[in-house]
Amino acid sequence: MTTASQSRSAPWLLTAPGLAVFLTMLLVPLGLTAVLSFRVFDGMFGVQDTLTLANYLEVFGDPYYHEIFMRTGLMSLGVTFICILIGVPETLILSRMRRPWRGLFLVLILAPLLISVVVRTLGWSILLGNNGLINQVLMALGIVDEPLRLVFTMSGVVIAMTHVMVPFMVISIWASLQKLDPQVENAGLSLGASNATVTRRIILPQILPGILSGSIIVFAMSASAFATPALLGGRRLKVVATAAYDEFLSTLNWPLGATIAIVLLIANIIIILGANRLIERRFKQVFSS
Repeated sequence: MTTASQSRSAPWLLTAPGLAVFLTMLLVPLGLTAVLSFRVFDGMFGVQDTLTLANYLEVFGDPYYHEIFMRTGLMSLGVTFICILIGVPETLILSRMRRPWRGLFLVLILAPLLISVVVRTLGWSILLGNNGLINQVLMALGIVDEPLRLVFTMSGVVIAMTHVMVPFMVISIWASLQKLDPQVENAGLSLGASNATVTRRIILPQILPGILSGSIIVFAMSASAFATPALLGGRRLKVVATAAYDEFLSTLNWPLGATIAIVLLIANIIIILGANRLIERRFKQVFSS
């Protein structure tokens, strides 16, 4: 083998193990799930070899699933918006801290990622309960006369999901902030601009790619989240992930559960690519710099 051919084949040889793992652990299961979604389910005999579109027609035609997908989308948008409101100022404040406080607070922000989502959700169920700390404080301060119902509500799910997802937003924005030249900010201040103007006209446009990437991560993970909506939302407040879970393990209708999962995946891809394309076209100068 010549030197030229070796140099051309080297990248493929180096990426072959990772590509094999990717194909085996992700694409193959997705392909099998897609095939399963076209199977016929019989209550007496289980999954049949016959192919059908009935599962997709049921998901797209039943108002019950329309409500579940709409609830999941609104929940994901709400969590993403709140994460932006919290993550942007939190990361900006963090970037202005001096050592060692910056490293300490960064560890505190990312520390929840080291704890299981189930454990964090159970902690929130205790805090949000009728006799939980939050209701006790509100009643002690006289803000409310009786405990607020926060468990098994969308408000409780959004609060807990925001706590789970904020670190991912902070990580994404932090990566963009590391590329920001502090001299540009100082130049704006020296020319008479206020701190608010510098933040709005200089800093925010430059960290917009980080906000976008963080929003994509938060939205996708929120839309496919299972543990937090299942534990805090209960049986009545279903989202897409819990609906697919019920079809797989409760009714044993695997084809319908696979259909729900595939529709969620396709909807996620369409929404993320559409939002990405729209924002990149709107702020073309920022993303091309």
